[in-house]
Amino acid sequence: MAFSFFRAAPAKHSVDTGPRTHEVAGRVLPLKIVENPRARRFTLRIDAGGKGLRVTVPPKVPSSEIDRFISRHQGWLESRICQIPAVQTVRAGGVFPFRGVDHQIVHEPDKRGITHVRTGDDGQPQLIVFGNAEHLSRRIADFLKKEIKREIEMLVAQHTAAVGRKATAVRFKDTKSRWGSCTSKGVLSFSWRIGMAPPPVINYLVAHEVAHLIEMNHGPAFWKLCHELCPDTVDCRHWLTRNGAALQAIEFS
Repeated sequence: MAFSFFRAAPAKHSVDTGPRTHEVAGRVLPLKIVENPRARRFTLRIDAGGKGLRVTVPPKVPSSEIDRFISRHQGWLESRICQIPAVQTVRAGGVFPFRGVDHQIVHEPDKRGITHVRTGDDGQPQLIVFGNAEHLSRRIADFLKKEIKREIEMLVAQHTAAVGRKATAVRFKDTKSRWGSCTSKGVLSFSWRIGMAPPPVINYLVAHEVAHLIEMNHGPAFWKLCHELCPDTVDCRHWLTRNGAALQAIEFS
């Protein structure tokens, strides 16, 4: 999510790129100033999940110019930030969306075992986490990474067989700007956070990236192939548009 504006005139002073914060809609967000020698405009971007702000500027722009730029676009920032869910921290007793289903996080610190899901006595899904409290969020993240790795690798095998093209590698990251990618060398990358989405959305994401093994663009031929691999492509794209920010706003720390 970004906003680009005017061409800046050269200035004599260096940009102050030190740590800063900026208040938007009642949230105090980290503000990062990035000096880019190739930039010709000021660009204001909101990090995925609304976790921070980034302003990219040409070299040697005085801080006063940057402050005025941000001030002029305060209304734009507030309207966008208000649409982004507040950051949620993974905690015992809270709710965690695993494969699109809310699971209550049950912490059992006095027991040892592997993080797993079960159905509670009340019929509600639960995520059981063992060990010390300070490791709870990491254990949940590790559980999610393990589960989504297995699921996506199976889906990659299924879809690559359908298109007759193999991926050279499948990688997993905590990407902030995209859910997946495909390089010209056939390397597929996925955000492990997609494991919090419903299975059809996970399938769509894999189908989308596998389709890029054949069509390295978003032209009509690409979307035709994507629909062939995943008939509910439109609904799944809309789901990610509506809910993706909420998944990015979950903090595993």
